[in-house]
Amino acid sequence: MKTPNAFRFTLLQASERRVALLVLCQALFVCASAIGLTLTGLVGSMLAPSRALATLPYALVTVATALSTVPVSLLARRWGRPRVFQLGALAGACGGALASWAIVRNDFLLFCTANLALGAFAASAQFYRFAATEAASSTFKAQAIGWVTGGGVLAAVLGPTLAALAREAVPGHSFAGSYLAVVALALLSILVLSRLRGGTAAPVLAAGTPTPLLQLLRRPAFLVAACGCAVGAASMMFVMTATPLAVVGCGLPVTVAAGVIQWHLMSMYAPGFFSGRLIARWGVTRVLWLGTAAMAGGSLVALSGQSAWQFGLALMLNGAGWNFMFVGGSALLAETFAHDSLADRARAQAANEFLVAAIVAIAAMASGWVFDGWGWGHVNGLIWPLLALAAGSALWLQRRQDLNLDLTKTRLRRA
Repeated sequence: MKTPNAFRFTLLQASERRVALLVLCQALFVCASAIGLTLTGLVGSMLAPSRALATLPYALVTVATALSTVPVSLLARRWGRPRVFQLGALAGACGGALASWAIVRNDFLLFCTANLALGAFAASAQFYRFAATEAASSTFKAQAIGWVTGGGVLAAVLGPTLAALAREAVPGHSFAGSYLAVVALALLSILVLSRLRGGTAAPVLAAGTPTPLLQLLRRPAFLVAACGCAVGAASMMFVMTATPLAVVGCGLPVTVAAGVIQWHLMSMYAPGFFSGRLIARWGVTRVLWLGTAAMAGGSLVALSGQSAWQFGLALMLNGAGWNFMFVGGSALLAETFAHDSLADRARAQAANEFLVAAIVAIAAMASGWVFDGWGWGHVNGLIWPLLALAAGSALWLQRRQDLNLDLTKTRLRRA
C-alpha cells in the first residue's frame, strides 16, 4: 500500500508527464501553424483574384477557430479531451492535404476551404493549456500554462525552415510540398495524443448545477482575462498577418520574411518558460502591463523604418508582448474558475476562446485590407487603442483587488 507521500509523488509524476505530452503536442501544432503563418499570405496573393484578398485564407483559419471553440469544449465534456484533440489533429491533416492540392490546381476557393479545416485544428489546440492545468496544483497552474505555451519554441525554428525546405517538393508547384509537411505533423500529433488517454479530463457528464452563463461572464476577473487574451492575440495577428506582405513589398526576399516570422515565433513562445514564474512573483496585472508595453515598443520600432532588422525586432517585441498577455490572461482565467464546477469551468473556457478567436478573425481579415489601403504604418498604429484598453482593464482589476484587500483588513481590525 502506498504511503501518502508516495501517492502525492505519483500524482506529481502523472501531472508532469501530462504536461510534457501537451508541450510536445503544442510544439507539433505550432510547427504546422508556423508553416501557415509563413506561407498563407504569400500563397493567397499567388492564388487570389485580388491583392486585397491575399490574407483572406488565413482570416478563415481564425473564423473556423472561433466557430469551433464551443463545439470542441462541449464535445470534450462528453467524450474527453484526448479524443477531441485527436479529431482536431485529423482535421489539420485533411486541411494540409487540401491546401497542397489547391496549390497544384491553382484553386483559391479550395485553398480557403483547406484553411477552414486548419482552423478546426487550431481550435482544439487552444485547449491544450487548459488541459495541463486540470491536475495541477493552484501554485503550478500558471507555470503549466507557460510551459505548454513555451512548447512552440522549437517549432518556431523548425516551422519556417521546414516550409522553405519542402517548398519545391512537388515539382512545378511551389509551396505544395510545404503543406504536405503540415499533414505529417498533424498525423504525428494524433500519435502523441493517443498517449493522453486516461490522463487529462475524463468525460464530464455530471459536474454540478450550471451557473447562468451571463453570471460567469460578468465576473471582473473574467472580463480582464478575456480582454488580455483577446487584445494580445488580435494585436499580434493584425500585425503579423501583414508582415510577410510588407517585407516582400519593400523589395526584401521571401527568405527575409520567413526569418522575421521565425524570430517572431521564437519570441512568442520562449517567454512561456518563465512567464508563469513572473506571474507568481509579480502578479497577473503587472505581467499584463509588461505585455502591452512590449507590444507598444514593437509598434514603435516598426514605425521607425522598414529594414530587415527593424522588421525582425518589431515582430520579436510583438511576439513577447503576446506571450505575456496571453499567458497572463489564461492564468487569470484558470485561477478565477479553479473552484467552480467542471461544467462552469468548461463553459467559461469556451466563452473565452470564442471571444478571442472571433476578435482575432476580425483582426486577420482587416489586416490585409488596412495594409492594402493605408500601408504598414497604419497597421502598427491601429493597435494602440486596443493596448490602452487592455492596460486600463488590468489597472481597474488591480484597484478593485486593492480595495477589497483594504476592506478585508478594516473588517479584521474592527473584529
